[in-house]
Amino acid sequence: MAGINCIGILTSGGDAPGMNAAIRAVTRSAIFGGFKVKGIYRGYRGLITGEIQEFKTQNVSNIIQAGGTILKTARCKEFQTPEGRQLAYETLKKEEIDALVVIGGDGSLTGARIFATEFNFPIVGLPGTIDNDLYGTDKTIGYDTDINTIMECVDKIRDTATSHERLFFIEVMGRDAGFLALNGAIATGAEAAIIPEISTEVDQLAELIQSGFRKSKNSSIVLVAESPITGGAMALAERVKNEYPQYDVRVTILGHLQRGGSPTAVDRILASRMGAAAVDALLEDQRNVMIGIRNDEIVYVPFSKAIKNDKPINRELLNTLRRLSI
Repeated sequence: MAGINCIGILTSGGDAPGMNAAIRAVTRSAIFGGFKVKGIYRGYRGLITGEIQEFKTQNVSNIIQAGGTILKTARCKEFQTPEGRQLAYETLKKEEIDALVVIGGDGSLTGARIFATEFNFPIVGLPGTIDNDLYGTDKTIGYDTDINTIMECVDKIRDTATSHERLFFIEVMGRDAGFLALNGAIATGAEAAIIPEISTEVDQLAELIQSGFRKSKNSSIVLVAESPITGGAMALAERVKNEYPQYDVRVTILGHLQRGGSPTAVDRILASRMGAAAVDALLEDQRNVMIGIRNDEIVYVPFSKAIKNDKPINRELLNTLRRLSI
């Protein structure tokens, strides 16, 4: 832990419920450990523009229950250039920040890894993304809240679907990963989930229709991941109209509704544990690691593994969904 007196915190990329709980945990664990804390606003952009404020305990009071992120977030093209990263490094030196905690998803941690390597700067990452797609951790911050939001929305849609005997495609987030669609489908008793992981293996729509999935039902709900690989719900609905015109199809895109809302207890606890663990990691001279959770134990996952490896979908869940949707 040599030479670290001040820890900077930033949130980057897409927001996720529980980010505020993580900011609170990092801030308070760091202060408890005798460090100064600085909050960096608007992600990596704030590092370049110098939007930075010292955080005391009261700065993070009463935020654990809030969705979004009090530090704001932004995509930053400039940080993707060596010149932009040099400016960010100069800001860190000027502000006397000796280590960073970055809360975000795949893109955010990729930026952190490049920066940490270029400037030999200590960075610890926290997996803040609703997609649950980071390798090396069972859960990411925001995923549990999102799956509960999806469940509430689909339950409401089911009421109208059963009234009208329709086929509903409900599009959920997860550009490259089907965790939300698959687990959301199981949680809501949906007929199927169309996910990117198996789109290249089978024509999921044809398989769905051919399995005679409406034999015993007057309405059907299918969750679709928003991926370019699946084509998304609109493209699938178009296909049904052309290829299976006997079905009355409706599409609902949940969109950014899924990102908001007060985090669940699961996400608040996860974010709190991970935030405290990030400070522990810095105390142990760890760098270039993401805090993960596996079998309910905190683990350190090298950035290189967390980013490079694709997190596999549990095929057993696909099998469960098929068996339960007859």
